[in-house]
Amino acid sequence: MKLTPGKLRGLKAVSNDRGVIAAAAMDQRGSLRKALAKEKGAEVSDAMMEEFKSLVTEVLTPHASAILLDPEWGLPASKRRARNAGLLLAYEKTGYDKTGPGRLPDLLDHWSCRRLKEAGADCLKILLYYTPTDPKPVNDIKHAWVERLGDECRANDLPFFLEFVGYEEGVDEKGFDFAKKKPYIVTESMREFTKERYGVDVMKVEVPVNMKFVEGARAYGGRQAYSKQEAMKWFREAASVATKPFIYLSAGVSNAEFTEALELAGESGVKFSGVLCGRATWKDGIPVYAKQGAEAFRRWLQDQGVKNINNVNDRLKAASSWHLIYEAEPTMVGVS
Repeated sequence: MKLTPGKLRGLKAVSNDRGVIAAAAMDQRGSLRKALAKEKGAEVSDAMMEEFKSLVTEVLTPHASAILLDPEWGLPASKRRARNAGLLLAYEKTGYDKTGPGRLPDLLDHWSCRRLKEAGADCLKILLYYTPTDPKPVNDIKHAWVERLGDECRANDLPFFLEFVGYEEGVDEKGFDFAKKKPYIVTESMREFTKERYGVDVMKVEVPVNMKFVEGARAYGGRQAYSKQEAMKWFREAASVATKPFIYLSAGVSNAEFTEALELAGESGVKFSGVLCGRATWKDGIPVYAKQGAEAFRRWLQDQGVKNINNVNDRLKAASSWHLIYEAEPTMVGVS
């Protein structure tokens, strides 16, 4: 497959010279505000949201190929990223529609793909809650929605990153029952959105297993949903359906759990093209910022935050370049 010039330029901007995406994520909004408010014991201002995002961006992007931000509180932070780091901007509203079934998404009211590009985005990212077992009318709405976004990104020649997060109504997505269903949900979601009709350039996906239920894993909690060999099989099966590059998201787990999942992906021989990792890098600093302020948080990021992102980067030695899929030449460092 060949990319158009704009999409190729955008993907190279958010990748390292190997064609691997080693990106940090800082587009959390509603969940971040709630977490900060809980630790602070008071409401969180817009200025605090901007400051938190700016500190994460400033300290961590020297160790990342890109940063994912939101245009609501993240634009000031985008100006403080390292020169080596590209910019992805989120296009969806935080959360989802709670008035009806299906966790339907919505777009930011005052933004478009064109406007995000004008604001400096190298790539556009959308989050979609999705499960293949939802009723057909619900998923038809979501499929059409993604098709429209794909066309909008094509028209603006901007790379389209689609993040899909699995769920099942009434089921704890961190629990055992969902862990048993997760491999199917992740695999079938990847099978759907890798189709050319959607115009997705990179899929941002969950790992297909919950490491807390993998027997023998360091994160193992004592109840087995899969053996290690079964877990590796699920990694390979999900990857086998992808015709587009895919990267892993951390989904709010700890740094130790996410890096172990990346190790298992590498051991499985999966050709993933990197990560977009957020909370596994900086979430333990939330109480530091809320209770001790900006400078204490900066020091925490310079110490533990940098350690966390480098832990993830170390596991990307097993990642594969998206150049292989899109027939692109590697970036030649030092050559104009």
